[in-house]
Formats: sequence, C-alpha cells, structure tokens
Amino acid sequence: MTANPDGAADGRATREASAFRLRYAVATTIAASPEKVWALLTDVPRMPEWNSTIEHAEGAIAPGQRVKLRVAIAPDRTFDLSVDEVVAPSRLVWSDGFRPMFRGVRTYSLTPTDGGTRFEMVEELGGLMLPMIGRSLPDFRESFEAYAADLRRAAEAS
Repeated sequence: MTANPDGAADGRATREASAFRLRYAVATTIAASPEKVWALLTDVPRMPEWNSTIEHAEGAIAPGQRVKLRVAIAPDRTFDLSVDEVVAPSRLVWSDGFRPMFRGVRTYSLTPTDGGTRFEMVEELGGLMLPMIGRSLPDFRESFEAYAADLRRAAEAS
C-alpha cells in the first residue's frame, strides 16, 4: 500500500486536533485520468449517484457559486457551501461558516501519476467556537474513507 502525505495507508483517513483546529485528510491513487476524476467531483447533481456519503446535492462548481449538500453523517442538516477556488482538473476548494467563530474549508487535489491520479481531500475546521463544539462533531474518518473509495470505484468503472 502507498502512504498518503499524512503517513496513513492509501485510502485511510487521518485526524489531527488541537484546541482551535481540527484536520481530516484522506488520499488514494485512482486508475483514471485527472479529467475523469474531476468530472465526477464537479457534477454536483449526480454526486449522490456514486458517493454513498452524500444524500442530496445541488448547485454548481464555479468560483463564487454555492453548493448545497445533505450528507449521510448529518442527514438533518443541509450544508450551504461557498465555492472558493476552481482550478480544473487539479484543485477545488469550498467552505462553510464564518471567521473567526467557526469555519470549515475542504480542499480537493488531483495530481497526475503514471496511469492515474493521486486524489487528496483535506478538511480543516477551526475558529473560536471549536473548543465548545468540537466534542459534538462526529469523527469524519470513516466518511472520508468511504468518499475516497466511492470516488475511486466510480472513476475506475467509467
């Protein structure tokens, strides 16, 4: 197995925590081109078709646009995300919340490899409210691992 940048095995999520910051990451190698992986990541309405962690998705991937997601780990909440950065087919960043109180930023990175793509997903949560609400947040590692496995399976099948 290949190690991801955080030292975990391929497809295994990591978690790092401090008082005002929480970071989750997962990385995996996908036997498909970055363009094919990118097409899956950026087709918002079709995300629930391949991604078991997403129950509903709407919106568009473009800077300044919004994406609304309902996820399996918190089905009673709709996340209203701001698309902050789009560099096709290599980098996507979206965020939720407001500084300095509490904010989450998710970054997707696609790097070409021999015969495929190295996919990395990192979520950084932080802010003044994190010490108060951190214990109420679920552990996202299992969800991150499912996301990476679902993406790999869908990209390699298409």
